Amino acid sequence: MTTSRRPGSLAIDANPASDKEFERVLKAIASTRRLQILEWLKDPSSNFPEQIHGDPELHGACNQFIVEKLGVSQPAASRHLKVLVDAGLILATPRKGWTYYRRNERAIADVVRRVASI
Repeated sequence: MTTSRRPGSLAIDANPASDKEFERVLKAIASTRRLQILEWLKDPSSNFPEQIHGDPELHGACNQFIVEKLGVSQPAASRHLKVLVDAGLILATPRKGWTYYRRNERAIADVVRRVASI
């Protein structure tokens, strides 16, 4: 069985394509650092400094603030963010020369439903 995919959602029906996508999501959340990023992005206003160019509730957190808070190198943080974006769990928004990241709540809800159905 296949399903039409809503924008920003994950295909979670039992078929090989969605199983591969679900596996990618599980691998993405198998990292403590990536789980921490998701947790921080629940409330970016409280977890990151004030931003000049982006509204934390609308656009999310600036990549530089995420790098600093993680305490890792820029390449390492970029890799964590790319994994989360590729898994569909966060959305990247370029703005004024910076990239802002926010949670993809619809995709996260899809993952929660899929895990609950196991």
